[in-house]
Amino acid sequence: MKCKRGRRVSKFSRDEDSDPLSVVVNLFDVAMVFAVALMVAMVMHMNMTEIFTQEDYTIIKNPGKENMEIITKEGHKINKYTPSDDQSSSSQKKGRKVGIAYELENGEIIYIPE
Repeated sequence: MKCKRGRRVSKFSRDEDSDPLSVVVNLFDVAMVFAVALMVAMVMHMNMTEIFTQEDYTIIKNPGKENMEIITKEGHKINKYTPSDDQSSSSQKKGRKVGIAYELENGEIIYIPE
């Protein structure tokens, strides 16, 4: 191909390639899609899909251990409770024993109120 002045025009040089930062915009979009996909995969892997439903739920992390946590969702409010030996210094909430729970050999849990 020849131009009017006698110079050859490259097939590969175009006006749209003159901005080297145009690639960065596309990388940002790809990174955002990747981040959202990673978060969805983690929620599905941890079986925590209850977070996205309208139902109320309770999750107990590390039951019976020192670092046990109870997470409850009531409506749009999510509460986190961490029991400890000295509850008076960390929180004004106090609890009382209301019953005993037994786990059977088949995995069924029976609650006996006092």
